[in-house]
Amino acid sequence: MSTQTNAAFRRESRTDIRRIVQIGMLSGIAVVLMLFEVPLPFAPSFYEIDFSEVPVMIGCFVMGPLAGAIIELIKILLNLVVNGTITAGVGEAANFVIGCALCVPAGRIYQKNHTRTGALIGMAVGTVVMTVLGCFINAWILLPAYGAAFGMPIEALVEMGTAVNAHITSLSTFVIFAVAPFNLLKGVLVSLVVFLIYKKIRPIFKMK
Repeated sequence: MSTQTNAAFRRESRTDIRRIVQIGMLSGIAVVLMLFEVPLPFAPSFYEIDFSEVPVMIGCFVMGPLAGAIIELIKILLNLVVNGTITAGVGEAANFVIGCALCVPAGRIYQKNHTRTGALIGMAVGTVVMTVLGCFINAWILLPAYGAAFGMPIEALVEMGTAVNAHITSLSTFVIFAVAPFNLLKGVLVSLVVFLIYKKIRPIFKMK
């Protein structure tokens, strides 16, 4: 093996180790951020915003969408170990899909257009994808799963929504007036935080 080959191999090994360390660090930060949830006045108490997608999106921007998806998966698995589940893992699987729906498209677009405009377009697309997909997943998977876990019919969950938002009178209005605004607001807030801090912290991840 030539000297140049050895040097290239060492550089590749250092890069791989750095990526693993960065993925682990961002996953740990994401799990911690999941513990800090903010309730919303227009949705039932089980809809609370957290900022755990911020490190996931940063991972997508720094290392690509695949790394971001891995960070999202590790975050969900660690939270599952720490806090357990009330939906036999269904809620956690759905949260993984919804989180990836926000961050992976953003990372993919930024990967193709490495500019501030590319980042903004990516985050906007991710927010729309997460909002639309989140509505379907909540209506067909999450809400039925929560209802089954707590022995509650869908109507009872709708009534919980009506108690805080008079516009919620059915499953469809629950999705329109609670789920959609929740995901839209979360996408905007996460994107805003990433937009404000990414340029400042990016050199940390590029250090050799």
